[in-house]
Amino acid sequence: MTDSDQTLFCASAAFQAARQLDALPAGHPSGRLHGHGFIAKVRCALPTGWARFQGGEVDRLRDDLQACVGVLDHRLLNEHLAQPSDANLAVWVRERLGLSGRVDVGVQSTSQCGADLDSAGGVRLWRRYAFHSAHRLPHVPVGHKCGTMHGHGFEVILHVAAGASNGGAALSHDDLDAIWAPLHFQLNYGCLNDLPGLENPTSELLASWLWSRIAPQLPGLSTITVFETGSCGAVFDGERHRIWKQMTLDGALQLKHAPDGSGLRRLHGHTYTLRLHLSAPLDEGLGWAVDFGDVKSAFDPLFQMLDHQPIHEIADLADCDTASIASWVLARARLRLPQLDRVDLEETSGCGAIVSAGSATLTGPM
Repeated sequence: MTDSDQTLFCASAAFQAARQLDALPAGHPSGRLHGHGFIAKVRCALPTGWARFQGGEVDRLRDDLQACVGVLDHRLLNEHLAQPSDANLAVWVRERLGLSGRVDVGVQSTSQCGADLDSAGGVRLWRRYAFHSAHRLPHVPVGHKCGTMHGHGFEVILHVAAGASNGGAALSHDDLDAIWAPLHFQLNYGCLNDLPGLENPTSELLASWLWSRIAPQLPGLSTITVFETGSCGAVFDGERHRIWKQMTLDGALQLKHAPDGSGLRRLHGHTYTLRLHLSAPLDEGLGWAVDFGDVKSAFDPLFQMLDHQPIHEIADLADCDTASIASWVLARARLRLPQLDRVDLEETSGCGAIVSAGSATLTGPM
C-alpha cells in the first residue's frame, strides 16, 4: 500500500420493519402501513487502534451497525422517526453509530431502490431498472465473442441528488420511474444497435447515451451505472467512464494479529467477492475503456494465487484481513492493469474493505 492509497471499511446489517410515509400524495401505496426487509450499509475510514486488534475492524463495524439497527428490527419505524423514508433512516443510522470523519451511510428498502448519505450530508436516491436486449459490438477484432449478435439481461442504476426537481417539489423514486418509462419502452426486448446513437453499444457508450437523455430532465443526476452482466459493467458521471469486473474466490486464512481464542485466529475460510475498478479514456474506435475479457486475462495469475488456496501462506501478504488483501491485490494487479485504481473485497455480503489509489473516486450507490 502506498502513502496515497485510501482504505475504507464496509459493513451491512439487515432488519425487518413496518412503516407509513404520511407526507406522500393522497392514495400513494407507501402512505399505507407496509413493511420491508431493509439493509443498512456503512462505509468509513477508521483510525488506527479503533478495533480491538489490527484486522478486527470489519467485525467490530458489523457488530456496531447490527446493534444500531437492532432496535428497529420487527418494529414500526414511525415510533422512531416521524417520516421514516430511506434517506431519513440513513441520517438516523449515522447519528447513532457515532463515528467521526469520513462516514457514508446507505439504506436499501428493496433490491430496486434506496438512499445514500455522504459525509457532507448530501442525500442521493438510487433506483435500479432491468431490460432485456440484444446487441453486437461491430468494431471488435475478428473472432471476439462480442462481435456476434447476442443478448443480456441488462440492469441500470440511476443515482441522483435528492434536492429539488424541476417542478420545485422534492425528488422521489416515482419521479425517476416516470423519466425511465419511455427509455424502457425503447430498450426492452429490442436490439440496441438499431437505436440511433447506439450503433456501437458498449456498456460505456450505453451509459453515455442514457446520460444524454436523462440528465436534461434530472439536474441532480450524479451517475448512471450499467450492468452488462452481474459481474461487469460501466459507470458514467457525465465526464468520466469507469468499469468494473467482479469475481468470487474461495480462500482459507487465519488472522495473524487476532488474539488467542478468537475464531479469526483459527484456520477458516470465506467465499470472497472481489471487484476490480478501472478508469481510462474511451478507445475512440472500440468504444470502451478496457475490454472486460482483457481484465480477466490479465488478472488471472493473481486470481490463481488466491482462489482455493491458503491465503495466509502468501509470503509478501501482511495479513489476511480484507484491507490487507485488497491492498496487496491493488499493488500487484496494477503492474498488469495500470488502469486499476480501486479494489473492493467483501468476506460476506456488504462487509469488507475498499482500497483505492489517491486519485480514485467512489461513484454510484453503496
